[in-house]
Amino acid sequence: MRGLIPDSFIDELLARVDIVDVIERRVPLKKAGREWTACCPFHSERTPSFYVSPAKQFFHCFGCGAHGSAVKFLMDYERLEFPDAVEELAQTVGLKVPREGGREAAPREDKTDLYALLDGAAGWYQGELPRSAEAQAYCRKRGLDATTIARFRIGWAPAGYDGVIKALGNTPRRMELLTEAGMIASGERGGKYDRFRERLMFPILDRRGRVIAFGGRIIASAPAAQAAQAATDAAPAGSAPKYLNSPETPLFHKGRELFALWQVKQANPSLARIVVVEGYMDVIALHQAGLPIAVATLGTATTPEHAEVLFRAAPDVVFCFDGDRAGRAAAWKALESALPRLRDGRQAYFLFLPDGEDPDSLVRKEGKDGFEQRLRAAMPLSEYFFGELSRDVEMGSLDGRARLAERARPLLAKLPDGAFRDLMAQELEKRSGARALLPADPAARRALQRPVAVQRSLVRSAISLLLAQPGMADQVDKPYRFLRFDKPGVELLAELLDLARARPGIHPATLVEQFAERPEYPSLQKLLAALSVGEPELQRTEFFDALARMEAQAITQRRAALTAKSREGTLDGAEKAELRELLAAHGKPQVSAG
Repeated sequence: MRGLIPDSFIDELLARVDIVDVIERRVPLKKAGREWTACCPFHSERTPSFYVSPAKQFFHCFGCGAHGSAVKFLMDYERLEFPDAVEELAQTVGLKVPREGGREAAPREDKTDLYALLDGAAGWYQGELPRSAEAQAYCRKRGLDATTIARFRIGWAPAGYDGVIKALGNTPRRMELLTEAGMIASGERGGKYDRFRERLMFPILDRRGRVIAFGGRIIASAPAAQAAQAATDAAPAGSAPKYLNSPETPLFHKGRELFALWQVKQANPSLARIVVVEGYMDVIALHQAGLPIAVATLGTATTPEHAEVLFRAAPDVVFCFDGDRAGRAAAWKALESALPRLRDGRQAYFLFLPDGEDPDSLVRKEGKDGFEQRLRAAMPLSEYFFGELSRDVEMGSLDGRARLAERARPLLAKLPDGAFRDLMAQELEKRSGARALLPADPAARRALQRPVAVQRSLVRSAISLLLAQPGMADQVDKPYRFLRFDKPGVELLAELLDLARARPGIHPATLVEQFAERPEYPSLQKLLAALSVGEPELQRTEFFDALARMEAQAITQRRAALTAKSREGTLDGAEKAELRELLAAHGKPQVSAG
């Protein structure tokens, strides 16, 4: 949905960005003639079937069918809405996205007010931090410097039930937004109060650096914290959690978001490794120590969505957990989420910490170099996988090895088709003596070869060729004589020619983007993708030949229609003259047109 972004701005943006640069920052590309290729980031495959055309500014996967412009790639890869993808691209080339007014000045799905409110809340919490001696003492105790506090926008939620309400909820609409954003809660008797009180506040940012939620850490002694919580009708005494996160909201889905991912991307234009730890303070301590590669899940186990986001951020992911039972359970959940995403080139590692230690305490003791050494010694997924499955198995017995094979097979079947899957299956056979017998990966069954040319109508061929070289439109004279050709798509071809003539130098993908909200859009994308190769001069010859054939067939259609009408004796004077002219041009003896 384009929302209120002018089409002219989309044209300018797509003309400025290079789709190869956009995609190569996220997917390794290799040169292949005039195009670039890679294994598709949207499905699992061994042989590259994902192509990027610099000439067309367009990508297409011949395996799963994904295709589109740089905007569409960001929407699919980063899971962004159209306006967010445009914003992201615009930032890379220093453009500011304009907005148009009109009757849709406040579209129903616009979340601008929510973002602004949450940003205001973060600012208010930041302003409260210097006013709290207790919070300041805690920050000093944890070694947080001013730069780190500012980078993470750390704040303080003071005591009292209505601090945020008084600061931000001064109208019914603002109270409604505070509720929608999860900043206030309702008691059993209907009273409204601040959800966060007497907590160190950590804003949670989305991939564009906007505040979407908060995590709050209690710093008071347990009895004081429990008493404060019990004083409201929100929860019974003794139930105050150390960390409290915002509830699910229209902006915040904890199973998809990662704390500090935005800060990681800001600090690392090219990220080779990312580390997943358990707590906010662990993340912040690593960043402050010079390791800005740490993120944390938000009070939940690692989900498949988390794993996909992590591997899109970096090819190597290190899961760092406590070595106790809870830590190992969390690690296994992370492994299960990672398995289906371990395409060739991606690797997962597991780092278990000594008893009583966490990343925060270790990096203080050992420094950046010491913690990096631990990261380098992290256990590869393969080692952790077989070690964990063999933990209570008697590998010296036939029954024990059979049990290992039974446990491992369904998990290995989740791996994408590729070298890692093959090697894991071989390792299982080596350890158990049993054949892996893994079912074939469904994606591997699809034909991933580039398709041979298919027979298509003259109109579709002309459109496809024009999309390959929009500049050819300048050489097509108006009025378009092919318009009399009675076939679907003729009017669309004329519209494309008009657009291309009006915007000299327009990229093919930009031309197609003009139809983003129209029913023709999917068909145009397919046609743009279908002709990825071909010599420019040959394409020009085929295009003008197609136009000539359309014009000739239009004449044939018209002559046949007038001839049929003449047999019925219903031609008027102008039609009789037209038929005589058509028959003469066709080289046939004239017949009576009356």
